[in-house]
Amino acid sequence: MFLLHEYDIFWTFLIIATLIPILAFWISGLLAPISEGPEKLSSYESGIEPMGGAWLQFRIRYYMFALVFVVFDVETVFLYPWAMSFDVLGVSVFIEAFIFVLILVVGLVYAWRKGALECLN
Repeated sequence: MFLLHEYDIFWTFLIIATLIPILAFWISGLLAPISEGPEKLSSYESGIEPMGGAWLQFRIRYYMFALVFVVFDVETVFLYPWAMSFDVLGVSVFIEAFIFVLILVVGLVYAWRKGALECLN
């Protein structure tokens, strides 16, 4: 039978974990000085007056390269638990891991064909 009192610790932790950030933002909003002006709104670079505008265009290729790196770096971390428990879980997990790696290879080929892995000259 599902007993709600068995989850008291979970609900207490969840409420506390929710209230601490909310209270921290609320208290900092009350205590923080509010002073907006030209000094506050200007960009600051190591005490030196900035040269040029702050809005520079970057090529999308930098972001694509970083995104592809993050995706494949994070996804390969998921292979570690499979590798550590391979002898316990058996052949079905090997097939699942093989399908997972196959999906990663398809994504890598797609990114390669789209030019996301080309040099950033």
